[in-house]
Amino acid sequence: MRGATHTRAIGAGRHRPHALMQHWRRLRRDQLGVFGLVLVVLMVGSAILAPWIVPYDHTELMTGGRLAAPTWDHPLGTDQLGRDVFSRLVMGGRVALQVALAALTAALSAGLVLGLIAGFGPRWLDSGMLLVLDAVRAFPVVIFALAVVTLLGPSLWTIVLVVAITSVPIYARIVRTQTQSLRNNEFIQAERALGAGTPRILAIHIMPNVIGPLLILASMDVPLVITMEAGLSFLGMGVQPPTPSWGTILNDGFNHISNSPWPVIAGGIPIILTTLGFTFLGEALRDIFDPKLRKDV
Repeated sequence: MRGATHTRAIGAGRHRPHALMQHWRRLRRDQLGVFGLVLVVLMVGSAILAPWIVPYDHTELMTGGRLAAPTWDHPLGTDQLGRDVFSRLVMGGRVALQVALAALTAALSAGLVLGLIAGFGPRWLDSGMLLVLDAVRAFPVVIFALAVVTLLGPSLWTIVLVVAITSVPIYARIVRTQTQSLRNNEFIQAERALGAGTPRILAIHIMPNVIGPLLILASMDVPLVITMEAGLSFLGMGVQPPTPSWGTILNDGFNHISNSPWPVIAGGIPIILTTLGFTFLGEALRDIFDPKLRKDV
């Protein structure tokens, strides 16, 4: 028995790289998926390498004329304080990525735990948790953000907290539904018959089956989080000056749009490209990993 199990493990290890290559070939055949991957790589790469990419300090004043048009020295022009818009844009992408990663990681972790408990627990616990999750989800995000900002003050981590709390119900309900569809399967019943406890069943048999769709959904939610961060910063409830944010760049640009349209254009383009990139890549990954939605079936 041990030899047969060892042989199956070796076979699974050999087939895993082959499966990854098949997924990669499917992704390469999806032109929109490849385009999204390129945009995502550019966005993530520029955020990671931001300190070495920017030609100027993003807080340095009067690096050029105020509200100047694009030049070789300032590819995207300057803002009302003479700061280089390109430098602030790249550093703002770093802030946006930090917010997205922190908020989605917290929301995914909390949603995964709550969804597993609700889906595998007794009916009364499931009903109570659904009531709480629906109440949180029904609360208007802007009103909730205003309340949190009033209590804690506007900051980067306030945005992370607002986004994480408002996103938890979405992931928790998805995990709950997946868990309920798996809890009565034959392999779960077999594990119970062999004496496996609830923590082992949840950690080894159910969680690996629900984490994949959850990660794909999270990749498609990245632009939503970035847009939310930009919107709150635009309203003055998020990232505070002099920290750059795409929302504050847009706010400054709209206040001086009659003098120069370049800050508004520069602040809007990365939000559009990021949304397209993560959406196209997320849809391509969904088609690859979800057999029911795979295009080539």
